[in-house]
Amino acid sequence: MKRGRISLALIALLFAGIAAAQEISYIESDGNWYRLYDAKGKQIKGFARSSVGEVVGWGSTFFVGKSSGFYRIFDVKGRVTASQSISNVGEVLSVSAETITSRKGSWILIWDKKFKKTGSRPAPNR
Repeated sequence: MKRGRISLALIALLFAGIAAAQEISYIESDGNWYRLYDAKGKQIKGFARSSVGEVVGWGSTFFVGKSSGFYRIFDVKGRVTASQSISNVGEVLSVSAETITSRKGSWILIWDKKFKKTGSRPAPNR
């Protein structure tokens, strides 16, 4: 019984290590493709530009695409995990490890990687 638990724990650690290695370090635009790379320069995955739209930024475990009136959040495997209309978000200014920052009118909005608004503040005058 104890041996089984240890084996399961080791398998869980192995999969956790594999998942940790699947972090985005860089996204390269190559013609009609986007290619995701890890910190060692190894390609993680490739996606057709037509399925993603325009990549506007990425964090370590997700990237944001802009297409057809929506921003969509994709995970490393290319699955859409969240979306928001451009009219709700405004212009995406930056994407970091866990957050997305946008400007909508006279406001700066902060979103988490599930596109839930976590904060806002008045934007400086342009």
